[in-house]
Amino acid sequence: MSPARDRDKWDTKHASKDHYGPASDILQRLLPHLRTEGNAIDIGGGRGRHSILLAKHGLSVTCADISPIALSHAEHAANLESLQINTLEIDLEETGMPDGPWDVVVSFLFLWRPLIPEMIESISENGVLVIVQPTETNLQRHNKPPQRFLLGNGELPNLIGNLDVLHYEEDWLEDGRHDAVIVCRKPVLTE
Repeated sequence: MSPARDRDKWDTKHASKDHYGPASDILQRLLPHLRTEGNAIDIGGGRGRHSILLAKHGLSVTCADISPIALSHAEHAANLESLQINTLEIDLEETGMPDGPWDVVVSFLFLWRPLIPEMIESISENGVLVIVQPTETNLQRHNKPPQRFLLGNGELPNLIGNLDVLHYEEDWLEDGRHDAVIVCRKPVLTE
């Protein structure tokens, strides 16, 4: 899909909603693994529900998304919560990962495999990467997301390179999907 068509699709979807909704129960449960200060980026952050949770957690957050309408909603929602988040309109499939380093990178329901090595590269030493993505098993109960946006069963741990795994699970989880969830930390380089 062309970047303009992709942007139009997401703008239409986000224009039809009037609120951003609560953060995922999964991400709320994972907060103890995350830093409480530093720079965070919410990949494909949409209307900012996870960005707002990360800002409440103490992080300086950038919500990155292709949809300017979604980002406008994210800014509004943050203002309602008396929080500050940065927004970045970006087509991650076209331009790649925004420059870091990032202390926390969250990718929630956004799968573009070529971006994962860039996400890892952009993490600061001792920084944390969180990925939550449905697997193929999800199709047993749901027809969305479609196959091309699903991880293979057991695939996620093989995508994170030499990061240290802090938490990994793959199951039918709180949000009602069969998700693969990983939290990993970039090791500190020793000389």
